[in-house]
Order: sequence, then C-alpha cells, then structure tokens
Amino acid sequence: MSSEANILVIDDEESMRDSCQQTLLRDENRVEVAEDGSKGLSMLERESFDLVILDLKMPGLSGMEVLKKVKEEDPEIVVIVITGYATIESAVEAMKAGAYDFIPKPFTPDSLRMITRRALEKRKLSLENVLLRAELKGRFGMEVIVGRSASMRKVEELVRKVAPTGSTVLISGETGTGKELIARAIHSQSSRRDKPFIVVDCGGLAESLFESELFGHVKGSFTGATETKYGRFEVANDGTVFLDEIGNISMSIQTKLLRMLQEREITRVGSSQVIKVDVRIIAATNKDLLKCVKEQTFREDLFYRLSVVPIVLPPLRERREDIPLLANHFLRKHNTKREKSVTAISDCAMKVLTEYDWPGNVRELENVVERAVVLTRSGVIEPDDLWYYELGSKTPSSSDADGTKSLTDVEREHIIRTLEALNGHIGKASEALGIDRETLRLKLRKYGIG
Repeated sequence: MSSEANILVIDDEESMRDSCQQTLLRDENRVEVAEDGSKGLSMLERESFDLVILDLKMPGLSGMEVLKKVKEEDPEIVVIVITGYATIESAVEAMKAGAYDFIPKPFTPDSLRMITRRALEKRKLSLENVLLRAELKGRFGMEVIVGRSASMRKVEELVRKVAPTGSTVLISGETGTGKELIARAIHSQSSRRDKPFIVVDCGGLAESLFESELFGHVKGSFTGATETKYGRFEVANDGTVFLDEIGNISMSIQTKLLRMLQEREITRVGSSQVIKVDVRIIAATNKDLLKCVKEQTFREDLFYRLSVVPIVLPPLRERREDIPLLANHFLRKHNTKREKSVTAISDCAMKVLTEYDWPGNVRELENVVERAVVLTRSGVIEPDDLWYYELGSKTPSSSDADGTKSLTDVEREHIIRTLEALNGHIGKASEALGIDRETLRLKLRKYGIG
C-alpha cells in the first residue's frame, strides 16, 4: 500500500499524539510522532516529512521555536500549528513564522483531516510547479547537475536512455559527486515521476532499525514497536526508492533486499504476511562493490541485480572544466537564497577554485561558494573570501604556516571550523565535509570534539 504523505506530529500530550496519528492513518498517510520539540527536530534531521503538525505550547522548546527552526531548515515543508491557547496574536505570529494554518484545540477528527488534506494539496501543487518549471527547461536542470565536460555529457546521455526503461540503476562515485541528483533526474524523466521518490540512507541507521525502516514492522514485533509501521518500500509503492551508500548494508539485509528485487514482495518484521510492491530501485555507492564482492562483504548476486545499468560519476578534479559553470550556478543560487548581491567570482578566485582538488566534490564546491557569498564584503568574490577552507592556503594572501601541520591537525581544525560555522549541525557539517554522518561522528570521538 502506498502512503499519501509522510507526516510528523509533535505534541507533548500522549492522547493528542495518538488521536492525530489514528485520524491521519485513516487517509493512508505514514504518521510518526514526537513527544517534544527536541525529539521532533531530531527526527526531521534524520528523515524528510511532507507535513508537520505542531503543538504551540510545549515544555522545553516551544512550538514557535520549533516552527522557526523547521522553516529555517526546510522552507518548503508544510506546518500546521495546533494549540489550546488560541488567540489572534499567536495565530498571526505562527503564520508570519511560516505556518500554513492554525487549528485550535479541541478539534474534531474531520476538521483535522480536512485541513491536512488542504495543506498536502498545497504542497503537491507547489512540487508540481517545480516539476513543470523543470520540464519547460526541457532538461530537468541537467545542464547544472552534470556540467559540460565530455565525461558528464556521457552520463547525461545514459540518464536519458535509462530513465524511461524502469531498469535498476547503480550509481558509483565519490562522496559529493551528485549521485542523488542523478537519481532524482532519472526518476523525474521516468513514468513514475508523479509517484514518491524515497531516499534511504544506508549508512545513517543502526543495523537493529534498518530492517524495520526498509520493510516496516507490526505492532508488538519487538520492544518499542508500539504500533504498526509502513516500511520505505510500501511508502514508495509505484515510485522510486533511492538506496544511498548501498555498500554499507549487512549481509542479512542484503539477502532480504535480494528477495525483494527477485520477487517484488516484502514481509514486515514480526509478520508472515507477504506484501506485493512495485518500486524502481536506484542504488548508489562510494565503494568499489566488485572489490567488496571479492572480499565477500557484498553478495555477488545482489551486485548484478543492482547494476543492470551502471553509471559512474567522475570526481570533480577529473572534470575541472565544469567548475566555473557550477561555481557560477551556486553563486546565483545563494545570492537569491541569502538575499545578497554578489555579482561575480574574480578570475583569481576562479583560478583557485579550478586548481583545488575538491575531495568533497560538487557538494564541497557549493559549500565553499555559499560561504564566500555570505562572507565577502564586496560584490565580487576574491581569493581572500575563500580563507576558511584548506584551499585558502593556495591564495596569494594566505600564510604558509599550515604547510608544517600534520594531516591530522589540519583535519581536526577543518572539522572544528566547519561545525562552528554551521552552528554544530551534524547533518550540514557532514555534507560540507563530504563524508556521511556516522564517519563524522567517529572523527569527533577520535579527536575529542564535542
């Protein structure tokens, strides 16, 4: 069964959480709950939600604080505020902070379902408008995603050929090369474009939770399973599942995934009921999976099931001619996002960007340009505006002192500065550094940071 939407209810009252969840499940939504603002924000950091239903009055982080943080992280997410302290002032304040609508307690199940349906329809129309704009461009933004180099034109051609076929695709490449963007481009040009595109971070979940996340579980199947939960494959039915960093899954999960690919059916944890699913699988990895097969850490039969059509993304250092195109795109993007008026990247600064090896690839380049847009005091980005990054040592005004530091010292300082600049946000820092969250957490423990 496919879900209409992924909804998060944040409310400190258990009865209200349960009531909202049961009501919204009747519309075949997938509904998660959080008992306070901090847990809700943590869940939002780990998972994407279409709609948040948020109590305004809660102990600890208030609903208004949570609302502002949610909209800051994801301006497109739809938030409905509920409260037992309904006043015109609080309603206006919530709407100004980005809430879609405001519903006072007590409310009936029908009124909740009605306002939720309207909110989800608004989000659907918003997403359709984004897709329409991309379609009008005729290339789904591929000119920005892949660049103009010969190697990436081949990738673009592969995407165009494989997208309509429904074939399983394995995208390989270093962290930050744009594997998820390519997966989204494939989905957007397929017959499933109007169905869900569900991302599963195979390196971001504990082994004990991963099977439940993929396949779902039934109430009482294990300690803490207080309700039946739909897995990602059910949620994505008729759409696409993107398995990011597939090389991280255990042999046990590999076996279950292979069965799903062969039989197109799953079984929830704790259940013997077979559920048919129709999803397209796109997997991605930064590992050499053939090497993993030889080392017997990855099943050979699963490898060949996944790599029906392999797409290899070259690292940015091997397609330097794309760097100016990408850098200028990110300049325009973050000028708008940050409401800045930076007009250009100087030739000298562009030379620095082009000569840098970019271990974090496109993701790191975007982060560098965004930071420069924020920090520059003029209308043109100069080499000095890149001082924060290791590439800053290549600029004419930078000191050579860092050259005497060990790689360990440089890495530790780089992580600390990244975290400071991003206010300690683990998710954003891992993206900027070009590593997954678990790797970053290991490095934090290693260097005693935190």
